[in-house]
Amino acid sequence: MPPCRRHRFENCRRSNTIRSVIRLHLVIPTLDRSGAEKQLTLLATRLPRNQFDVRVTALTRGGPFADDLAAAGVPLQILRKRFKFDPIAFWKLRRELRSNPPDILHTWLFAANAYGRLAVGARPAFPVVVSERCVDTWKAGWQLRLDRRLAPRTTRLIANSQSVAEFYRKQGFPPERMAVIPNGIDLPNVAAGSRERIREELAIPATTQVVTYIGRLARQKRVKDLIWALELIRVMNDDVVFLIVGDGPERESLERFAESLQLGPHVRFLGHRPDPLRILAASDLFWLASDFEGLSNSVMEAMAAGLPVVASDIPPNRELVLHGTTGYLVPTGDRVAFVQFAQKLLLDRHLAAGIGAAGRERIRQNFSIERMIEAYAALYCELVPTSRGSS
Repeated sequence: MPPCRRHRFENCRRSNTIRSVIRLHLVIPTLDRSGAEKQLTLLATRLPRNQFDVRVTALTRGGPFADDLAAAGVPLQILRKRFKFDPIAFWKLRRELRSNPPDILHTWLFAANAYGRLAVGARPAFPVVVSERCVDTWKAGWQLRLDRRLAPRTTRLIANSQSVAEFYRKQGFPPERMAVIPNGIDLPNVAAGSRERIREELAIPATTQVVTYIGRLARQKRVKDLIWALELIRVMNDDVVFLIVGDGPERESLERFAESLQLGPHVRFLGHRPDPLRILAASDLFWLASDFEGLSNSVMEAMAAGLPVVASDIPPNRELVLHGTTGYLVPTGDRVAFVQFAQKLLLDRHLAAGIGAAGRERIRQNFSIERMIEAYAALYCELVPTSRGSS
């Protein structure tokens, strides 16, 4: 954390005796097992309880992270939104914010960012923070116009990478009301023998090399490119398996594509897994071929697990992967480059181990959960006047 931000956080700690606990309301579309949902859950469950009273609203449904919130005693409300604009869910949120106003409203992702800012009205009675998690080239014109229209109701826009911040600066959002807080991640403690155990469960021989992708199976992730690359690698090295962890709208077409290449057991679709860190422990290399990202949690988890990474050369990935040091970056859509760098790492285990160790150290130094939590706490303290008395 920058010294000035840490100083603000420490001031917030010291002022706790003359101020009430900050009531923080977090709103997100779902609690599915994905990056933004994971970061919200980490924030909600790890903010200091003597400073923050946190509640969470999911617009559409709960999900796996609801259990983590419940275990930490964080109240959760689910509004059961059914349509792009569901007036019943909207009025429920508006009524909640009026009857139980927070000190800060913090929304995550487009639907929650829109619902939250519309619900507070043109002159919000409390600070409104929105989180943007991706370089949102997918947004339609009407969505970008709505973002611009709601900008005056936004106290801070939080991006999880410099690339996301730059995207929204180009959309006209005032830079003085923006901040960058990177995602946070823990370094996993890999138990002795865990690599062997998960490989036994998946029926993968100890000598087989494992390449892994973890994420949503959607078009922008370009998983088809990775399957094609795996086919080329298999021609040169038949003792290799590609594990695809996750689900999404492209899964059936990707499975058909793998079948058309007669890849058989060389490509495994594992679906959603509750133990992605165990899968990484069994792996030798991580791939990500996305057209666009925010700050990829899956790349961060792979680096934290000590895996070398080959990823598409897009701005957010450049903030994580240092080419030739913590992994390799290749032009988006360049399947041959994925093959070349994968082979380089799979054939040279000493090189792969060194790059994996450098990636783990980069995560430890720059992207810890502690740094992320302190940055958010400092921001919240900055937005709520320290002179406020206890209630």
